[in-house]
Amino acid sequence: MGSTRLEQDLLGSRDVPVDAYYGIQTLRAKENFQITGEPIGRYPKLIVALAMVKKAAALTNCKLGLLENPIADAIGAACDDIIAGEFHDAFIVDIIQGGAGTSTNMNANEVIANRALEILGYAKGRYDVVNPNNHVNLSQSTNDAYPTSLRLCLLMSYAPLYVEILRLCHQLELKGDEFCDVIKMGRTQLQDAVPITLGQEFHAYAVTMREELFKLTTVTEHFNEINLGATAIGTGINTEPEYCEMVIQTLAQISGYKLVRAHNLIEATSDMGAFVSLSSVLKRTAIKLSKMCNDLRLMSSGPRAGLNEINLPPMQPGSSIMPGKINPVIPETVNQVAYQVIGNDLTITMAAEAGQLELNVMEPVIASNLLQSLKILTNATRSLSTNCISGITANKEHCEQMVMNSIGILTAINPYLDYHQSSALAKEALQTGRGVIDLIKEKALIDDDILARILNPHGMVSPRKRIETS
Repeated sequence: MGSTRLEQDLLGSRDVPVDAYYGIQTLRAKENFQITGEPIGRYPKLIVALAMVKKAAALTNCKLGLLENPIADAIGAACDDIIAGEFHDAFIVDIIQGGAGTSTNMNANEVIANRALEILGYAKGRYDVVNPNNHVNLSQSTNDAYPTSLRLCLLMSYAPLYVEILRLCHQLELKGDEFCDVIKMGRTQLQDAVPITLGQEFHAYAVTMREELFKLTTVTEHFNEINLGATAIGTGINTEPEYCEMVIQTLAQISGYKLVRAHNLIEATSDMGAFVSLSSVLKRTAIKLSKMCNDLRLMSSGPRAGLNEINLPPMQPGSSIMPGKINPVIPETVNQVAYQVIGNDLTITMAAEAGQLELNVMEPVIASNLLQSLKILTNATRSLSTNCISGITANKEHCEQMVMNSIGILTAINPYLDYHQSSALAKEALQTGRGVIDLIKEKALIDDDILARILNPHGMVSPRKRIETS
C-alpha cells in the first residue's frame, strides 16, 4: 500500500496521507490558512461540540429515514470517540480561516467519515460508502453547524472562569476580614483623602468581582438559543419539516444543555449579538481585575520609598542588576492579560459589525478571540488568587502612622472648626512640615480629650454621631 490516497473535490485531485483521518478539503485549508499556528484541535471543547452536533444530525436523519442505520450508527460511534477525546490531532485547520468556518466544518465531516469507515471495516477515503458531505453533513450547512458548535463550546467553556472568579472573591473576603482593623489613608486623584480600613478596600474588591459572576451567568444564557436546522441562510433549505425541532432536542440530550430553537432562524444565522455581549462581559471583568491590580501595585510600592501599605508575596527576584529588588509580577501579568482581552473585544466588535446580508463570515476570528479571552482570563484570575491575594500581608503600624501624619484627617476635624480655619491649618502644616494635631493643640482650638475622640481611627471610617464639644 502506498503512503498516500487520491481524493477529489471541486478543484481537482490531491494526494492525502493514507492514514490521515482528514481529507482533501482539510488539506487545502491547512495550506491556505497558515495564520495563527493554532489548529482547531487545540480547542478540545470546540471539537467535542462539533462531534455532538454531527451525532445529533446523524441520529435525527436516521429517525427521519434519510440515513441508513449502519451508517448512522458508525457516524454516531465515530462522534463518541471524538467526544471522548480521541482523534483531536486530526483537526488541523487553523482557528482563523476564510469561508465562515467551512474548513472547520469539513475537517469535522472528513474525520468523522473516515473514522466511521474504519468502524465499518473500510479503508479511509471510501466516500462511496460514508461521504463527508452526503452523510456526515446531511441536513446541515456550515452556517448552522459551525455557530451551533461554537455556542455549545462557549457553554462548556465559561464554567472554569466562573469558578476562578468565585475563588478570587473568597480570597478577597478573607483578606477583608483579616485587615478589618488596619486603618490607612484613602486617596482620590492619588492625593490623601480620608481614612479607610484596608479591610474595607478588600471587601469592596470582593463585591465588585461578585457582580461579574451574575453578569457571566446571565450573558451565557444567550448561547442556549441555537440555529441548528437553519442550514444556509436560515430558511432550512434541504431539511425535513420536522428536522429542526428534532435535531435540537437530540443535541440537548447528547450535550446535557437546555438548548432551544432560535425564534427567527434567519436572524440567528446572521446575528453575532450573543458573542458581542459575552466579549463585553469579559472585557468588563478584565477592566475590574486590572484596576484592582493597579491598586495592589501602588499599595505595595517601595518598599521604603513608596506607599508600603501592603506586602505582596515575593514570587521571584526582580532584577538582573539591582540586588534585593522584588517586582509585583502577578499583578503586572493580570494587567497585560486585561489589555489583551480588551483588544480581543475590539476585534470581536469589528468582526460582528462586518456581517453582510444573511451571513457573517467573520465568525472564525470571533471564535478565536472569545476562546482566547476565556482561557487567559481564567488563568490570570487563578494566578492572582493563588499566587498573590492569598499571601498579602499588611504593614499595620506604618499605615496608621501615615493616617495620623496626614493632612487628610482635617476632614474629620472640619465639622468641629470651619472650612476656612481647617484650610488654614492644612496650609500651615504643609508649609512648616508640622503635624495637624500638634498645631490644633498648640492653638488650643479643640479640647485634647474631644480631639482624641474625634481622631479615633475607627470612628473616621464610618458614619457616627457628632461629638458634643461643649
